[in-house]
Amino acid sequence: MRKKAMFMIQQPKTLKEVKSYALGEWESIAVELRPTEDRTGSGKITPTYLKRRFTYRPDDTFVGTITLFADNYGQLPLLEFEFKGQLNWGEEHPIAKGAWKIDYVLNNGFAVTPLNPQAAQMLNAGLPGNMSPFEANSKKDILGKAFPMFNIVEGQIVSDYDLIYFKNGLLFMGAKHVDGTPFDKPENRPHQLQIPLEKLN
Repeated sequence: MRKKAMFMIQQPKTLKEVKSYALGEWESIAVELRPTEDRTGSGKITPTYLKRRFTYRPDDTFVGTITLFADNYGQLPLLEFEFKGQLNWGEEHPIAKGAWKIDYVLNNGFAVTPLNPQAAQMLNAGLPGNMSPFEANSKKDILGKAFPMFNIVEGQIVSDYDLIYFKNGLLFMGAKHVDGTPFDKPENRPHQLQIPLEKLN
């Protein structure tokens, strides 16, 4: 209890402090609402309901899992994405003292798991001809493979240009842009804070 209390009152500021504080597993405190840009290029913004889990390791690698839901309360799971890769730490971010720019490079794994038959059917509707069909509750690694639904081309290594900040024992990443623009370029790096994650261990 004392150890947790001490952890909660720490306020990491320097990059060394932030990297050390981040180590371990973190999870969303509740289902989150995120604006998402329509992948077809229509310009329509759709609501996305999700939970996140991230593990930060001492060798500057990470594992991230995002679970999408069809409802506000996370009772109807749709898809799970698992990302593995390298962390590239950057400069301080101006949003708050102790916030730092961080890039997530998905170069060790990018897996997709449909969590029901309908989700598998949706993924298979836009599947490239050289990829075997998705099956419900079966994980498929698409790292380096063309995946038109996510605007990924053959051989592409996806990166997310984000920020990280800790306050009162909670982990804050960047809030998604209200127009659904992804963090796929350095100039698209976020400027605000998102709903936080809490430490699991």
